[in-house]
Amino acid sequence: MKKKSLLLVSVLFFKSFLAAASDWRTADRSSIGIAPTPQQESRAVVQIYSARTYGWKGNLAVHSWIAYKEKDASQWNIYEVIGYYANRGWPVVRLTHRQPDERWFGNEPTLHLDIRGDAAAEMIPNILKAVESYPYPDSYRVYPGPNSNTFVSYVMRNTPGIYTDLPPHAIGKDWIGRAQPVGITESGTGVQLSLFGMLGATVGLAEGIEINLLGMNFGIDFARPALKLPFVGRLGMSDKPVFTVPTEPSSSHSSPASSN
Repeated sequence: MKKKSLLLVSVLFFKSFLAAASDWRTADRSSIGIAPTPQQESRAVVQIYSARTYGWKGNLAVHSWIAYKEKDASQWNIYEVIGYYANRGWPVVRLTHRQPDERWFGNEPTLHLDIRGDAAAEMIPNILKAVESYPYPDSYRVYPGPNSNTFVSYVMRNTPGIYTDLPPHAIGKDWIGRAQPVGITESGTGVQLSLFGMLGATVGLAEGIEINLLGMNFGIDFARPALKLPFVGRLGMSDKPVFTVPTEPSSSHSSPASSN
């Protein structure tokens, strides 16, 4: 296990070095083919992704985003926080209409949530309310937050039915508020104590047990057995929502990603 962990860390650093040496303007942003196009899927869809950040920061953390498509819509809506917007004095929450499974400047995304049909349609209004009520629309700080993971974590906490969590190396997810040391977990299945995203603990069905020390997460997932480690992520079974949301059959052709 120790040798595998060291090998994984070495590979991540090497990949990040190559990414840093390339131009971000020419980095691969192509779709990896796990999200349906609007023409392939007529139902409403809600998805959550994360991918290693660009450059050297990719050794340490991931960037996350949330996407939805309404029923019979012709485009996706992707919400995420972009750090350099704050430097220019712009609101940091960005809405785009790209395919949600595009690589993040060369880094392949991981799908954390895929809900379709009526359950997704019911979630979308709550997602939009959470986006509008995000407490830090003009603020960004890489560490310990608020950042892109703080934003997605906030939306998850305020949208019922999202029974999953962000990975342990989503730095910033534990920033639950300047004056709010206690809150519900992202999955809504547990409780969290956090002091400015720097020190805290989390207990939940989806999250298992996590300890946050200086913004780094250490934990154990019992539902889908795995170690949760900073920088590396999960070592063990891949993560999935702890509860299955019913999905009605699609009336149109769907990509393989639509099967739950």
